[in-house]
Amino acid sequence: MTTRPNPARRACHLQPDILVYTIEDRLYVNLTDRCTLACHFCPKHNDSKEVHDYNLTLSQRPDQQLIIDQIGDPTRYQEVVFCGFGEPTLRLKALIAVATEVKTKGGKTRLNTDGLANLFHKKDVVPLLASCIDAMSISLNAQNEEVYKQHCAPSLKNSHFAVLAFLELAAHAIPDVTATAIDGLEGVDILACKKLAEDRGAKFKARTLDVVG
Repeated sequence: MTTRPNPARRACHLQPDILVYTIEDRLYVNLTDRCTLACHFCPKHNDSKEVHDYNLTLSQRPDQQLIIDQIGDPTRYQEVVFCGFGEPTLRLKALIAVATEVKTKGGKTRLNTDGLANLFHKKDVVPLLASCIDAMSISLNAQNEEVYKQHCAPSLKNSHFAVLAFLELAAHAIPDVTATAIDGLEGVDILACKKLAEDRGAKFKARTLDVVG
């Protein structure tokens, strides 16, 4: 039996991938859809690939030069934020290359990360990031390993400990570092998360579920 191609699926594939997208006066970079976590509250694990009506599905790994070209003049934006539907530091070389280009052109950069880069790459990558990242938002998400596993389903062992270690290193190397956790998730102690962040030299922000930007 011959299977006919699905016209809707073919039409979807003809749509160009969204590599950069704007929310208010910030430009966001959709560098990868891969992640070291499978957070239960993440839209992509709840049958949605959209943020602010942008479909962030990627058909292939985006070329860093194409991203640079699409960013254009970064000074048009308050900042260029590396935050798509995946963890930007999984493509560390591309992240550094694009962020460095933004800085060279006079733009400001911010990285939204799960804080697992050192654990994943098995080395301290904070000095590399500090060379081209002005501000960093780190998803702490929970006050201990048990609650962290409950909501984030990490693929790497000792992930919560690694986030805390990364948070402290980043806070001493990058001028503006903020840890975040989502207020209202079962078992998440926002005040305890705030203390963990501040004890390591970082700021803290309680996020609202499903609010981006």
